[in-house]
Amino acid sequence: MTAPPERQRCPPRRHFLRLGLRHGATLTAVAAMPAVLLPARARGASTRELVMNHLHTHEHIDVVYARGDDYLPDALGSLDHFLRDHYSGEVGRIDPRLHDLLHAVHRELGTDQPFHVISGYRAPATNTHLKATRGGGVASHSLHMEGRAIDVRVPGVPLADLRDVALSLRAGGVGYYPHEQFVHIDTGPVRRW
Repeated sequence: MTAPPERQRCPPRRHFLRLGLRHGATLTAVAAMPAVLLPARARGASTRELVMNHLHTHEHIDVVYARGDDYLPDALGSLDHFLRDHYSGEVGRIDPRLHDLLHAVHRELGTDQPFHVISGYRAPATNTHLKATRGGGVASHSLHMEGRAIDVRVPGVPLADLRDVALSLRAGGVGYYPHEQFVHIDTGPVRRW
């Protein structure tokens, strides 16, 4: 089953970069992603899933969102809803590459614990309000508003380990917030803070 055009993934790169991950996990590269992560032998036959608990909505999701090279539209819709703006309830479209990145991080961590989500999609009005009320702790052009960022932690995994694994993938931005107890992961340019 092929996703509608607005849900199709970018074509895979012609070559794949190996990162030497502990568990041999890699993730199928997509054109806009700089580096990446599933061994070629797993491509085409693999399924990718995510298990998450949302700390604000108290919801849980356990979903296979891709099989081989195809994203599953219904599963992507479920993830969009699950990662909605928890302040306004507005649902945004989440970048499937963010799901792939989370999947790779989880496999590299080697844990069976779900991600705990602090923030997924953020509506522009919510972002403006948070920026005004949190003393500048929210970016004006946050990738959360584009569905390209998520703030997470994993029970039983030291926050620094989560950060280090996300950084090792070199697939986007990674922010470390030890006082707030989360790591920001996004599909933007490779950077850290």
